[in-house]
Amino acid sequence: MSELATYQSFSVEVSDYIAHVQFSRPEALNSMNKAFWLELPRCMQDIEANTDARVIVISSTGKHFSAGMDLGVFSDPKSVPMSGDPGRMAENLRRVVLQLQDTLTSLEEVRLPVLAAVHGGCIGGALDLICAADSRYCTDDAYFTIKETELGMTADVGTLQRLPKLMPQGVVRELAYTGRKLTAGEAKSLGFVNEVYDSQDAMLEGVMAVARQIAANSPLAVTGCKEMLNYSRDHSVEDSLKYMATWQAGMFRPGDMMKTFQAKAQKQTPEYEGLFPVKGLFSE
Repeated sequence: MSELATYQSFSVEVSDYIAHVQFSRPEALNSMNKAFWLELPRCMQDIEANTDARVIVISSTGKHFSAGMDLGVFSDPKSVPMSGDPGRMAENLRRVVLQLQDTLTSLEEVRLPVLAAVHGGCIGGALDLICAADSRYCTDDAYFTIKETELGMTADVGTLQRLPKLMPQGVVRELAYTGRKLTAGEAKSLGFVNEVYDSQDAMLEGVMAVARQIAANSPLAVTGCKEMLNYSRDHSVEDSLKYMATWQAGMFRPGDMMKTFQAKAQKQTPEYEGLFPVKGLFSE
């Protein structure tokens, strides 16, 4: 396992096949500054390429999970020019928004399940982020808000596209139109979060227990589940079934199943081989 890169916005630890990504700017309420948007996809790629992790847990530090987008992201005239030809300014802004969207989509594109552990406020862009995770968990003091509406803009990096597939349409529209807070209890009742915990320590203990269960399964079977679930969310049942059949024809091998049966017969825990690391083309 290679040495992991270090980041300004979060710390990363890998242990027992679990990568723990923890936001580390509590003094700034873990706002998503320029470094964050550049570092997150690199972090996901680094975990896939240089660790033996089979699942990723994202948590945070300080009072809030994250206060969302740092307004400095849009105040840099080099990235977002505020003068010049209107058409060219619009084309540039569109490209910047697409790049920001890609940062959060990296949570979906990484082949490992991503579990988000939220405490305190999960505001604006942070809600966009956790909508791209596979599963969400929170403390009883957590709340979620589409803050962009109150600021005079439309949320643009994933919440309005992903949240309606995680919660009832009517509730999502109310949250988007009003910008009100969604409480932990309401989020649990609507199925947006899997579980609510009394404290951050209890939450991390619970989420890590889930992560260990995931890591104990065949990595090939788990990544197949993620691939199929993401595809099925965005395609018809017929198309998804055909893709499933093609995936199974190519990826299914009896080796992991035989290890499972043998381990059960011997009352042992099966041990599976990891997936090959994800590397860039022709990289060493």
